[in-house]
Amino acid sequence: MPELRRQTTIFNQGQEPVKRWHVIDATDRPLGRLATEVATILMGKHRPEYTPHSDCGDYVIVLNASKVGLTGTKAERSYRKRYTGYPGGLKLETFGHLRERRPQALVEGTVKRMLPKTRLGRVMIQKLKVYEGAEHPHQAQLAGLAAEQN
Repeated sequence: MPELRRQTTIFNQGQEPVKRWHVIDATDRPLGRLATEVATILMGKHRPEYTPHSDCGDYVIVLNASKVGLTGTKAERSYRKRYTGYPGGLKLETFGHLRERRPQALVEGTVKRMLPKTRLGRVMIQKLKVYEGAEHPHQAQLAGLAAEQN
């Protein structure tokens, strides 16, 4: 009779995993594909020690949010909906207009809808930093990461 193997699962019990910083350039990348990559990193699913009930994800910096790509006619036909709470208070804004006005909100909103709708999801979204241009104030964290790798 063949010997049975036991599979073991790695749990992060007690020790906090090392948080890394990832910089992603959004220039001409489709919004949905960019958001899935960012959400995967924020949740920690790219790591072998991923545990669904703990925060083992990394920090993500998204640059050039104003240049994110919208394929097909999504810029004109896809809407962001808000409701004010009053009769007739439905507010619609196209993704193209939102990308011009507040590109950070477009990327953050898309990523937020891909994260868990729990307390843990609210902690994960705080590790996302989105910037309209190519400049960001997190050079110190990236410099510390480069020093660790050397």
